Amino acid sequence: MQTTNLADAGTPGTATGKTSVTIGLPWRRMLAHRGFTFGLVVLASMIAIALLAPWIAPHDPLAQDIMNKRVPPIWYQWFFDDPRASWTHVLGTDKLGRDYLSRLMHGARISLLIGFSTALISGLIGTTLGVAAGYFGGRVDLFISFLITTRLALPVVLVALSIVALHGSSLLIIILVLGFLLWDRFAVVMRSVTHQVRSLEYVTAARAIGCSTTRIVLTEILPNVLSAFIVIATIEMANAILFEAALSFLGLGVAPPAPSWGLMLSESKEDIFFSSWMITIPGTALFILVLAINLLGDGIRDLAAPKGRS
Repeated sequence: MQTTNLADAGTPGTATGKTSVTIGLPWRRMLAHRGFTFGLVVLASMIAIALLAPWIAPHDPLAQDIMNKRVPPIWYQWFFDDPRASWTHVLGTDKLGRDYLSRLMHGARISLLIGFSTALISGLIGTTLGVAAGYFGGRVDLFISFLITTRLALPVVLVALSIVALHGSSLLIIILVLGFLLWDRFAVVMRSVTHQVRSLEYVTAARAIGCSTTRIVLTEILPNVLSAFIVIATIEMANAILFEAALSFLGLGVAPPAPSWGLMLSESKEDIFFSSWMITIPGTALFILVLAINLLGDGIRDLAAPKGRS
């Protein structure tokens, strides 16, 4: 995988022989990439909805109304002439009468929080190990490669299920478990990219003028592996959201009555044949969010690649 400035790294530009790094990309090129634009718009919209959910949600997501349980969404009034469907509950209600739209909005907060937090924790662990292995090599590389191999031998879902079953399910435990289990991809990619960057001229020049290892890593290595980090972070963010949904679906994720999308799927599985919209709506929201994150990551990869490569 190539980073944004690897193609130009050999051109002397500063006193250390390093070409100036620009993270910004032309807006015209960004907007021309449909996948990147779609992913960015959808993800930004969901983040805005999640942040504003306490103020824009039409109902309390935890408020129960047994008299109005399993109310169908508004389109049932248009296509099936169902008199129960109304604008009071646009997306209907669940088996306890809780408003589905409100639970969907608040569920976005949980999914995005888990995705961002997991990507941050696993990114810090994996990047630290990967950069250390790629830069120092030798025994450090062998030891970290052993750690990566050990981690890859552990099935994520089974380990997560075991830990959550032993220590209970809560938002903090889910974030920590996934964060400490999904760092291997960061480590592998960062190791490979750092190994390429460390042999370039500006890193050699920084060593020659007496820069410390810490300064070289912070000012010469990390800026040039940033684009690769962002791409992997989007992948792991999507994986974390799916893992949380899977754990919640199995009853070992975020504890009820929290409006988690995975929990909404789990609570609706018994109604799949009679009220299919109850499982279709959170499933579609989950699909769109993960698709947007993956398209955004693919777009960043394409835009950060050297010209002529995508």
